Amino acid sequence: MDSILSQSQVDFYRENGFCVVDGIFEDELVEKARSVVDGLLSSANLASVAEAEPEDGSKARRIWAPTSRDELFAGIAEDTRLLDAVEQLIGPDIVLQYSKLNVKPPRVGSVVEWHQDFAYYPHTNTDLVASLIYLDDATRENACLRVVAGSHRHGLVDHESEGHFVGKVSSPADVGLDDSAIIDCEGVAGSVVFIHPLLLHSSEKNLSDMYRRVFIPSYRAADALPVYYGPHAAHNEPTAKLVRGSLARTVRSEAGLWRLPIAAAEFNSLYQVQEGSHVSDGTKSSTGYFSHEAGTEDTTGSSM
Repeated sequence: MDSILSQSQVDFYRENGFCVVDGIFEDELVEKARSVVDGLLSSANLASVAEAEPEDGSKARRIWAPTSRDELFAGIAEDTRLLDAVEQLIGPDIVLQYSKLNVKPPRVGSVVEWHQDFAYYPHTNTDLVASLIYLDDATRENACLRVVAGSHRHGLVDHESEGHFVGKVSSPADVGLDDSAIIDCEGVAGSVVFIHPLLLHSSEKNLSDMYRRVFIPSYRAADALPVYYGPHAAHNEPTAKLVRGSLARTVRSEAGLWRLPIAAAEFNSLYQVQEGSHVSDGTKSSTGYFSHEAGTEDTTGSSM
């Protein structure tokens, strides 16, 4: 394993819950990735590939599982350089948990409200890391990632309203965090932002005339296993794969209680539960284990 991250970058990640690393991926590869995105979004059946922007149904806001749709993204997710960096953060035994690609088209790119990824996908421990690979230059102008530095050290915060999971908090201050710790994670195309699963983060609406596409393969240590199998989470497991090291023979558990993401109704994506459209469209309610209506086990899969 090569040390892609300097010790100061690893230390920064441990202290702040994120780090921005320039220059991991070369311009040529990033350009190829953008071309693949264009090809995927030209599909005659866009709904089979991506989730559409509600303001303009002809534009996508997220591509589902890009590693399953094109070998280029599958290759990036298993690129030695990326896995070397991930190993420095979560250890040598690495599982690719899922992938997604946020499109953030100009003028209509949806808001992602403040949240922690772990709230959606609780595991036995917190050795998970998402790698946000910028396919375009990301700035405050085109709604780059925003984070609350150090928020991962405050544990899992409440993402509920009126007794149901809503996948968001209204502001860092409302959960006892300091707004002055908010940082804009700007970076050039090819940069990677590594974020801890308990890091509070968001992104604003893209009001610029530029795309802000980001490919996100997310990883977990092999001994971190999911403790929740609701519809929005369970679909990840059939395609989760070991990409480095060995499968775990034991499960490592951290002390504490994890609140489960039990929403008022089943939901297909972060956007849907944050916007509340999962309730208004008449979707059945669910604990993630069985249907309140039918009393039967949920077997449908969906995508966060």
